[in-house]
Amino acid sequence: MEIVEGPAGHAATVDAIVVPTIRSPEWLLHAADLAWKLGCPLVSLHSRTRGRAQHTADLMPDGVRYLAVDLTRPEVVNLPTLMTSRLLENTIFHRTTDLSVKRNAGLVLARLMGWERIVFLDDDITVGGHRQLLNAVALLDRFEAVGMNIGGFHDNSVVCHAHRKTGGDQSSFIGGGALAVHTMRDETAFFPNVYNEDWFYLLEDTKLRSLAITGEVSQRKYDPYDRPERARDQEFGDVLAEGIYWLLDAQTGEDWRRAADHAHWTRFLRRRKLFIENVLRRSALIQESQRRHAVQRSLLAALHRLNQIEPEFCVRYLDAWAADRERWAQHLRAIPLIGADETRLPDVMKWMTRHFGPQLISAARMSM
Repeated sequence: MEIVEGPAGHAATVDAIVVPTIRSPEWLLHAADLAWKLGCPLVSLHSRTRGRAQHTADLMPDGVRYLAVDLTRPEVVNLPTLMTSRLLENTIFHRTTDLSVKRNAGLVLARLMGWERIVFLDDDITVGGHRQLLNAVALLDRFEAVGMNIGGFHDNSVVCHAHRKTGGDQSSFIGGGALAVHTMRDETAFFPNVYNEDWFYLLEDTKLRSLAITGEVSQRKYDPYDRPERARDQEFGDVLAEGIYWLLDAQTGEDWRRAADHAHWTRFLRRRKLFIENVLRRSALIQESQRRHAVQRSLLAALHRLNQIEPEFCVRYLDAWAADRERWAQHLRAIPLIGADETRLPDVMKWMTRHFGPQLISAARMSM
């Protein structure tokens, strides 16, 4: 991954900012301001509460082009049936969040509209200025994805937060919270329904996609230890992603899929257990008792889930992921290019209603 300081040196255009959200539409106002300054549409993908698309429309300042979509029942959105999701159904590893559905829906909309360069931006991310997004998108001439350094509150899993809090040296990787992508480069890239879905999006069958990082954004602070279930539910995806990227960092010359066999996962699960147990021991030094107990409850929850992960299941999941890549590519190839011209907006809305299901509620303004 290349670190790029300063502007890319030439003009670039952001085709759209895509924000998956479960929060009140007021959280979108920063992204709306960025979209207005960039002259690009803001796409907001809502869930959990019906009617937020219309609420978003009511809040949008004059001059902001937007497409707000309520995915009130993400489970019936007409996306391909992915083997990675089916493998986790009716297991303790099943993930009930819908972030991956919304990110994948963003990729589908980009295909439909003909948007090549989009920026995924979480609603709790603050960007220093719209030029940072322009710099990131300009680098897509050379790279397939460009992330931005997430400052402020670190973008890590609960276990990694605890590692840092107890004195460990913990870095952060780029992620979907602030990520510019070229949507037409790799049709097989998708977001599986697992924690660290963005890390999987950045992978190819044998190596990491060409990546860069530039600029800096800030993430709003939250309490990673507010409930032990957070750490528990992250653990399977954290194991998979950390285990794969460990292989990538080793730079053995062997493609990571070949190296990620049963023996690797046996070793890595053992290594992961020792790592969490070490963080748990260090957590005893946290002075404030309430915080110490919260950290320890989260670590114990992660450790309990880790003990339920089998090496063979990790291998099966990656086999399913590899099959899903081609399944996703076939799905994208079948999506028509309607275009983002405002005169085609009725056709876009009609296609979305048919494709995303009758539960879809949307609002849009594409003209300036």
